[in-house]
Amino acid sequence: MWEIDSPEALKALASRLSAFVSERDIITLSGDLGAGKTTFAQGLLAALGVTEAATSPTYQIVHAYETPRRTVYHCDLYRLSPGDEEEIGFAEMCQTAAVLVEWPDIVAGALPDDRLDVRIEGDGTTRRVTLTGLGAWERKLARFRQIEAFLARCGWAGARCLGLRGDASARQFLRLARAGETVMLMDWPPKSDGPPIRGGRPYCAIAHLAREGTPFIAVSNWLRDRAGLSAPAVTASDTDAGLYLIEDLGDAVFGDLITEGEALEPLYALAADGLWAIHASGVPRSLPLPCGGFYEVPAFDREAMDVELDLLLQWYFRLEPTGADPAETARSFVAAWAPHLDWLENQPKTVALRDYHSPNLLICRERDGLKRLGVIDFQDAVWAHPAYDLVSLLQDARLDVPEAVERTLYARYCESASAADPAFDADAFARAYAILGAERNTKILGIFVRLSMRDGKHGYLRHLPRIRRYLWQNLAHPALGDLKAWYEAHLNTA
Repeated sequence: MWEIDSPEALKALASRLSAFVSERDIITLSGDLGAGKTTFAQGLLAALGVTEAATSPTYQIVHAYETPRRTVYHCDLYRLSPGDEEEIGFAEMCQTAAVLVEWPDIVAGALPDDRLDVRIEGDGTTRRVTLTGLGAWERKLARFRQIEAFLARCGWAGARCLGLRGDASARQFLRLARAGETVMLMDWPPKSDGPPIRGGRPYCAIAHLAREGTPFIAVSNWLRDRAGLSAPAVTASDTDAGLYLIEDLGDAVFGDLITEGEALEPLYALAADGLWAIHASGVPRSLPLPCGGFYEVPAFDREAMDVELDLLLQWYFRLEPTGADPAETARSFVAAWAPHLDWLENQPKTVALRDYHSPNLLICRERDGLKRLGVIDFQDAVWAHPAYDLVSLLQDARLDVPEAVERTLYARYCESASAADPAFDADAFARAYAILGAERNTKILGIFVRLSMRDGKHGYLRHLPRIRRYLWQNLAHPALGDLKAWYEAHLNTA
């Protein structure tokens, strides 16, 4: 039960629940007239992305709202009688959208088993809010209570959620506001590592995907304190629970800015300079931790690259089958890649952030110099060739980087490297760039198909033509002729 002392506090509680509302979900709101049901709905709707003023639908019965992520219906059934719900298409709403229902007792027999029941009681300025999770909401409500306890311990109880976003992982980010301050809650719940796929080990262990926040903290501190960039400081954490409060760097994400019309090249030039600053900082493999000790960055080893490359065989070819014998296709694929991976093993290494591209780069306009560059989503950093992040940036999976811009900024990075180290081997770097570009784009083809087929995130498929274009561009390097021949035999060249 929550004790609430103002309408704003009631809206804030509702806003924090928004992180758990799925695209098709039911939330019932019960209480006497004037208890605050519509006030609660207003707080929840705003956090879900409804920008218009939400009012009670008492006379219209249903208000429909469209947000970038979902349709939301707000129903006030006070004027209906049991059985009248068919007239408003209540069952269809529940199957296709998120639905907030005031006076749910009228449709008690039509309510789904999976839902959140909210009861608001009290008078004057004081309200008692009781939340009851049914079905899938039982687990979600348990997580919500865990988050509420964490925020209370950190001094952020009662904060309002201004919005949320997720990424391709299991993490969610909630922007919280309180007394003129904002902070991001990184909700990174512990979860199983998935089924074993090789030698009794799951994909995440082989590919070195972080399962908790220690690497995030270690890399963030280095980026800020030693490389001179902006990365979110972690101000509070509960690693066991998977909850972290991190600095809010704003919303000026490269990908969004470029989509809205801002010039790409100046942003990417800053990112290329930032990448060189990371490498020039002498970033070590053993990164110091704030409470003592070190975090050892895992090697981007042969096994990790093998399991990433295998995503093409396991997932992409489900979308575009080759018709060839799978066993022979896999054998020849491994053989074609082997000499190039062997060569990479003996090349220079540094910390690669791994997803150094437009969704994870921001402009912090109020800051100066390289601190204008904000970097997020680096918890999966590995010890790899320095070309890895450069190719992540200049062959951005989410948007088109003109080849002329790629060439210019590639040369800009290499000029900085040559000026700092006369022994810099430009030919070897170009070869590594091509190999890692081919490896990364091969992996992404598989991942984006997996996100569509397994997770229902079909929007990733629109990027496949771009990824294929980058892939063929890398395979054109003279040292990759044998590898190019394999792809020409098995992959659509369009």
